[in-house]
Amino acid sequence: MTIRLFRAGTFLAALVLGTHAVPAFAAPASASAQGQPQPEATPLPSPLPQPKDIAFPGTLKLSVNATDLDHHVMTMHETVPVPQSAREAGELVLLYPKWVPGGHAPEGTIMQLGGLVASAGGKTIPWLRDPVDVFAFHVPVTKDQTQLDLDFKLLSPVTDDEGRVVMTPHIVNVQWNEVSLYPAGYYSRNIPVQASVTLPHGWQAATALRTNGNATGDTLNYGVVPYNTLVDSPIFAGAYFRKVALNAPGGVPVTLNMVADKPGDLAYDDAELQIHRNLVTQAILTFGSQHYAHYDFLMALTDELGGIGLEHHQSSEDSVSEDYFTDWKHSFPQRDLLAHEYTHSWNGKYRRPADLYGPTFNSPQRGSLLWVYEGQTQFWGNVLAARSGLVSKDQGFEALALMAASYDAQAGRTWRPVADTTNDPIIAQRAPQSWRDYQRSEDYYVEGQLVWLDADMMIRKLSHDTKSLDDFAKAFFGTNNGSIIVSTYTFDDVVLTLNKVVPYDWAKFLHERISTVQKRAPLGGLEAGGYKLVFTDKENAFEAQAGKNRHRLSLRFSLGVIISAKNGKLGTVAWDSPAYKAGLAIHDEIVAVNGDTFSPEGLIDAIKAAKTDKAPITLLVKSDEHYRTVAIPYHDGLRYPHLERVDNTPDRLTTLYSPRH
Repeated sequence: MTIRLFRAGTFLAALVLGTHAVPAFAAPASASAQGQPQPEATPLPSPLPQPKDIAFPGTLKLSVNATDLDHHVMTMHETVPVPQSAREAGELVLLYPKWVPGGHAPEGTIMQLGGLVASAGGKTIPWLRDPVDVFAFHVPVTKDQTQLDLDFKLLSPVTDDEGRVVMTPHIVNVQWNEVSLYPAGYYSRNIPVQASVTLPHGWQAATALRTNGNATGDTLNYGVVPYNTLVDSPIFAGAYFRKVALNAPGGVPVTLNMVADKPGDLAYDDAELQIHRNLVTQAILTFGSQHYAHYDFLMALTDELGGIGLEHHQSSEDSVSEDYFTDWKHSFPQRDLLAHEYTHSWNGKYRRPADLYGPTFNSPQRGSLLWVYEGQTQFWGNVLAARSGLVSKDQGFEALALMAASYDAQAGRTWRPVADTTNDPIIAQRAPQSWRDYQRSEDYYVEGQLVWLDADMMIRKLSHDTKSLDDFAKAFFGTNNGSIIVSTYTFDDVVLTLNKVVPYDWAKFLHERISTVQKRAPLGGLEAGGYKLVFTDKENAFEAQAGKNRHRLSLRFSLGVIISAKNGKLGTVAWDSPAYKAGLAIHDEIVAVNGDTFSPEGLIDAIKAAKTDKAPITLLVKSDEHYRTVAIPYHDGLRYPHLERVDNTPDRLTTLYSPRH
């Protein structure tokens, strides 16, 4: 009898067939005929010292020289007291921060660290990088060595090909996690550090840190703070600098600190400034508390410094285009950035998911509740932008329509729940992806926003419009007013607070939308808010302006592509879209449309014409050094998303986006 083998279940299959079980793969012998043994795994080295919640005996002193703008190099000197326990063990382990706050991934810039020299009493001490954790350095010490001196450099990117640019001719961004080492074995909150920074002559700086009043020339000396506070308090410094107060008279200080590529970019009028003051007012009214002794917006108006939007407890790093103020009419697509990062002072910094809190910056984090941390922040960022006037209601609605349409069309929603995308910062390290809508990269941001919009409208319906997510915000984020101590939470805490606002099966509500595969985006919030998502041939104003600002042409909802308006290169091709089915992929370059040289206008005209002309749209496409002709049989015309008012329904969405008093 012929014996058929199955890759799995071989023994059972053999029994059914009445044969002897034959293994698919023979196990290798423990030794060859000549007696050669099989290799054994080398044992791992001893684990690194685990953090303990005890005081570090002494104060780290760190000085940073950020004046070498030509080479983009920062030079550091750090002194580290050597604890008695390290002297007895014969070594001190130093850590370079790996898990950057707000990055949700082990993305510390260890590759930029260079020139590390350890010494004591003027004598160089050879260090050894840990063979398992490359962010850790073992420095041998003797029983008499009470202090280590460290000298090292940050070789920051010269161009964005190497990473985010943090030094330009007119702006420097000092992030303390990139320019410091700290001792293993202690909670970062228990390690005191006194830092200083030397800047180019005449520059001004902003940070949530406060100086100790002992400035020396171009060197700013800051007071002693815990190491975790230092890392959470970056610096923006520049040759062109302005600062203005945003808080109400007598209120907790909130300052807008601005650096720019050119002095003319710092021109704003009173109305624009008042809108930023409105943001502070509306946030305090929404959350009912302030969890900072003072707050500093660090805003760079630049096309040279690397882009960033990063939250901190008492500050935020916010990079906007250089014409943010000077072309105010057209800068609205980026104006929710400050509202988003400011919201994080409450959501993410004060209230933080328990599994995202780590005792050190080298302790692994887990992002299971990022759909609250980032998703609800995305919700409030858009709402507060509208409430303050950073965007108009119509602009806010257009942005919401664009997000709803984009995520309703995410091809990856057929296989991947939102909950799994919270792993993406670790999986993808925020690297570019070829098929982002199928991979569902970090969808917890915007889909989280739609879930919380749905929750807000559900609260309004259940309470007969007497309560809303504002009530949740005050109850959840408004505790311990004035405290900057982190207050952690779990999924059950979120559900408990929602039930206190209005009783409902909130656990089921959230699990269905977050933890299960849903073929459609959660659009119930739009419908309950009095609107529906529609598509017309009129451009979405938010998408159109964002495209002009970035020189992109979006045909996401027709051909399924986003194209560089400059050269016809495809930056996005939607999975299963007409363009995808025709064989197009990102980085393909459209050379010609229906026989004519590519132009954005020509492609738009071709789509319009194809609505009545049943011939396919024909593209000449260049892929690397290869050319091919692609025919796209698309005839549905231009399609852009909008919100349309549903007659005879409560206009709850307008109420949500209206200022609080």
